[in-house]
Amino acid sequence: MPLPEIDFRTFLMSLSSSALVALGETEDPSTGRTEFMPHIAKHTIDIIAMLQQKFQNGLDADESRLLCEMLYNLRMKYVNKVK
Repeated sequence: MPLPEIDFRTFLMSLSSSALVALGETEDPSTGRTEFMPHIAKHTIDIIAMLQQKFQNGLDADESRLLCEMLYNLRMKYVNKVK
């Protein structure tokens, strides 16, 4: 199966998927296990937030919306798991 074309959206989706695996929301594709790793989840979410700050003025409306929604959802999942 061919990999998707690399663009900003697929890069963000890849980071989001990694954060979801670290949050224990999805199975790790390499092990098939679900494990909560808060330090890795926070690190990945922080990377997405840094990208948002760096690219704030260079994103189109769809990319900006995707990034905002993704960060919000990941942060809420992280906060709910860490409590």
